[in-house]
Amino acid sequence: MNKDKIKLAIAPIAWTNDDLPDLGGENTFEQCISEMALAGFTGSEVGNKYPKDPVILNKALDLRGISICNQWFSSFLTTKDLDEVKKDFNQQLDFLQAMGASIIGPAEQGNSIQGKDLPVFTEKPVFTEEEWKKVTTGLNALGKSAKERGFKLCYHHHMGTGCQTLAETDRLMAETNPEYVHLLFDSGHFAFSGEDPVKALEKHAGRVAHVHLKDVRPDVVEKVKSEKMSFLQAVRAGAFTVPGDGNIDFPAIFKILDGINYQGWMVVEAEQDPAQANPFEYALKAREYIRKHTGI
Repeated sequence: MNKDKIKLAIAPIAWTNDDLPDLGGENTFEQCISEMALAGFTGSEVGNKYPKDPVILNKALDLRGISICNQWFSSFLTTKDLDEVKKDFNQQLDFLQAMGASIIGPAEQGNSIQGKDLPVFTEKPVFTEEEWKKVTTGLNALGKSAKERGFKLCYHHHMGTGCQTLAETDRLMAETNPEYVHLLFDSGHFAFSGEDPVKALEKHAGRVAHVHLKDVRPDVVEKVKSEKMSFLQAVRAGAFTVPGDGNIDFPAIFKILDGINYQGWMVVEAEQDPAQANPFEYALKAREYIRKHTGI
C-alpha cells in the first residue's frame, strides 16, 4: 500500500471507553495520546477525556505529532426534528474544523440499543419505512452541509442499531446520495454481525471514505449469542480486539483498499477492557501487524 496516501490512526476507546467510563477510568488523556504517538500512530479520533477547547487540544496533540481524523456523531434522525439534528451536527463540524479534520462519522441513535441492557442480536432495532425515509433524507441533508464545508460524512454501520447488517448497509447506501453520504467501513462490526467484512468491502468499496480496523474474537461472539448478552456486555467480555488478534482476513481487506487506490485514514478502533488488554501493548501489536501486511 502507498504510505504517501494512507495515514494511520488509533482510537482512544482502547484507553478510556465513552460508553463504559469505568473501563480505563484511571487512564489520563495525556497518557493516551502519548502512548498513541509512541506506538507509531499519527492520528486519533476524539475521546470523552479530550479537552473541548480546540486551542488546548491542538497544543497537546501537536506536541506529540497527532492529528484528529474523525469524530463520532450521534444522529437522532428517527426521533428528533431535522433542524435540531442539523444544529448539533454543525456545532460538531465547527469543532472538527478548528481541529483540522475533514471526516465526521454519524450513526443513528434514535432507536439504538447499543447502550442498553438488551440482547444485541435478538433485540436489535429494525427501521420502519418511515424511519428509513427520515434517516436517508436526513443524512443527505447533513452530508450536503458537510460537503459545503469541506467535510465528508461517513456513515458508521454499528451493532445494536437499525443499520447493522450488510443488507441494511446496502439499503442505506442505495437510498442516499453518493455525493453527500460515504461509508465508514468497520471490519469488526460487520464480522460481529455475522457478515463477511471482505465481501462487504468489495461491495461498497466505491463509497468508503474512512476505515476502522477492528478484529473480533469468534469464541466471544458465540458466547454473546448463546448467553444473549448486550453490546456493552460483549465489549466487557472481549468481543473486539486489534487487527491480527482475531479471525478477520485483513490482508484481503488491505488488498481491496490498495486496489481502489484508497486515500485517507485507517483507524485501529478496538474497544477492550484496558485492565485485561493493556492499550499500549495492543497498540504496538496493531502497528506491527499493519506494517507487516501493508508496508506502511
